[in-house]
Amino acid sequence: MGPEPIRRWESGALAHAVTDPFGQGPLPWLRGAEHYFDDTGQVVPWYVDHAPAPGATRPGHVPAARTGGGPRTADDVRRQIKGFTGTGAAAPGEAIDFHITVDPPQQFSVDIYRIGHYGGDGAAKITTSPRLSGIVQPSPLTADRTVSCHHWWLSWRLQIPSYWNIGAYVAVLTTVDGYRSHVPFTVRDSLVQGELGHAPSADLLVVLPDITWQAYNLYPEDGRTGASLYHAWDEHGRLLGESEAAVTVSFDRPYAGAGLPLHVGHAYDFIRWAERYGYDLAYADARDLHAGRIDSTRYRGLVFPGHDEYWSPAMRRTTELARESGTSLVFLSANTMYWQVELGPSPSGVPDRLLTCRKRRGPGKAALWREVDVPEQQLMGIQYAGRVPEPHPLIVRNADHWLWEATGAHEGDGIPGLVAGEADRYFPRTALPEHQDRILLAHSPYEDGEGTVRHQETSLYRAPSGALVFASGTFAWSPALDRPGHVDARVQRATANLLDRICKRD
Repeated sequence: MGPEPIRRWESGALAHAVTDPFGQGPLPWLRGAEHYFDDTGQVVPWYVDHAPAPGATRPGHVPAARTGGGPRTADDVRRQIKGFTGTGAAAPGEAIDFHITVDPPQQFSVDIYRIGHYGGDGAAKITTSPRLSGIVQPSPLTADRTVSCHHWWLSWRLQIPSYWNIGAYVAVLTTVDGYRSHVPFTVRDSLVQGELGHAPSADLLVVLPDITWQAYNLYPEDGRTGASLYHAWDEHGRLLGESEAAVTVSFDRPYAGAGLPLHVGHAYDFIRWAERYGYDLAYADARDLHAGRIDSTRYRGLVFPGHDEYWSPAMRRTTELARESGTSLVFLSANTMYWQVELGPSPSGVPDRLLTCRKRRGPGKAALWREVDVPEQQLMGIQYAGRVPEPHPLIVRNADHWLWEATGAHEGDGIPGLVAGEADRYFPRTALPEHQDRILLAHSPYEDGEGTVRHQETSLYRAPSGALVFASGTFAWSPALDRPGHVDARVQRATANLLDRICKRD
């Protein structure tokens, strides 16, 4: 089957081979005239008017931006306003550098939001920049499908006050004429005890999967130059598959579309729920884990809340060391730690700005962890089994276990729609990690894309150090915590049972 033609203005969620069945999730700053979803919950691309005439759009023609009150979402063709941070996560007292392009040149502002429960709002505005002068930055540079904007001028430096809460943040960029884009960033925990007067004291470290987010980033979605580790375009604007996608992608570029990564909502679902119920959280990015900027052994648990498919050897070593020191691990998605990756410096020498994954192309070792004799099951207790085309129930197993206590779940009960997107299972011929005890807490049949019946499993084991290692084995676990339309009280209670035991060291 040949490459499929694609209109260059289509959204990233529609263009990817692997889509997020749960969509973006609630974005509280978009209340009002801005819409990303129609009445059925489907993504509404930026160019769709509220009442489009039948046949109003046609292939090869970029339609006029939709009208109506309120901000409009910037796109990768016209680049009305797009930006990225030139640094990774930063601790309180440090700075975040924003590189932003504005076309046509005009003033813009940056509103900073912190993700959390906030009485049900989902985020709170923390500060707003002064009115800034925008310029048209140079076109992205490309080399062997790697797209980089490392040559963009600095637009604004955010000095993070020492009193700011660590957490997941979003910068909302808005031009005077009403176009809007987003830049996610993290205010992380400090490197060592007492650094900058901000000693780490949280029970749980939430690790945000920025490496996987970048792997899926197709910026710019212009039908010409954009590329991810999954897709690229040829000279005719046709979308190419994984075999012709980028091998190396850069963090020095905006995220495609509205500026928020594919799958970012899964992490935000967990954060809103956990902060609502008062869990003591610290935050870091996957690149912090890779670079050793945080000491993972000082927490009672590490939580990996979203799709976290791409791991470097350093990330895995750090996580294994945490488990061996007694720190519990919580994996709330599926297809975790599937590809092995390398991180390298940008052309200007900034470390960890280039992400490389050769997959099955070119010389050298294989890129799948299971193909280099260290399968992911040896850390998580289960590993990736495949995609789930249609949601299926999660079938409860070992319902008398403490994880299911007070959930109301009984043996063999089905939790509707909880097996979705992608699924993990136990592989009997693959070695298990050393453990004191181990149990499977779900065993759920589903049909794959060819109609073959397969099964998903949820795993929990206790390592010799006493650390608990939980793996949900499904994309749908985090959305079931706080995503409107997907919340399930049984999953909420089971997750609370797990985190309470980790935090109290029962």
